[in-house]
Amino acid sequence: MHTITKHNVRALFPKRPGWSHKGDFGKLLVVGGSLRYSGSPAFVALAAIRTGTDLTLVAAPRRAADIVARFQPDLITEPMNSEYLCPSEVKHIMELAEWANALVIGGGLDRKPETYKTIRMILKKLKKPCVIDAEALRAVAKHPKLLKQNFVLTPHENEFQALGGGRPGHKINERAGQVKKLALKLKTVVVLKGHVDMVSDGGRVALNKTGNPYLTKGGTGDTFAGICGALLARGVKPFDATCAAAWINGAAGDLALRRIGPGFFVSEMLDFIPKVIRG
Repeated sequence: MHTITKHNVRALFPKRPGWSHKGDFGKLLVVGGSLRYSGSPAFVALAAIRTGTDLTLVAAPRRAADIVARFQPDLITEPMNSEYLCPSEVKHIMELAEWANALVIGGGLDRKPETYKTIRMILKKLKKPCVIDAEALRAVAKHPKLLKQNFVLTPHENEFQALGGGRPGHKINERAGQVKKLALKLKTVVVLKGHVDMVSDGGRVALNKTGNPYLTKGGTGDTFAGICGALLARGVKPFDATCAAAWINGAAGDLALRRIGPGFFVSEMLDFIPKVIRG
């Protein structure tokens, strides 16, 4: 068990070659959003861009996609034909996935049986690295055979229980053991978010101690997913990508708290991502 440090993160951001081209450093597909929650997929995509991804594409129900398109001109959106993610969208999503190097799925999606079924249909077909977040975690909770080694699960405590990990303890060694056990059982990377983030691939366990209690704000899980998705899209291995994402997200929250105060917006926190990466 080790603690994630700034050095671990910096090693993943080498100087880019001069002869670089658009797309060389990742294309990320974000699947999320609903009639109520349009900010979630926007935060994912913006966090990915702040982490260095060349291109992001948000696939969302039309209302959410239209709102996301107004956030920043940097964001590309693909409206769905349905008001929520449903089986008729699977073919469309899989065509978009062919374009991407990695995916993030779950943020802002509806808690509907049809949506859960659709998430499972997508993940069954998907071979690329993927961050599974929010409602997508609940969708796969009773279907562990859908999970692959290049997937990353990002539960908070309630979602961790839904995945079969039990009620997380607050003692470091106990909590680390629970995360390692679940990651080994599911054969994928799991990060249990909390006061100290715990990351495991079933063998290794890493602790992240950046972050503060003000990261309970809605949207900070989305920024975490976006950072992790950006690194996966660049080809970083899932365990390393997840460790770095935990450190970067927490450090950006710490810097936002110092510079702005407890009332910082998550949208303001995005601006600190490149600052903590650069150091």
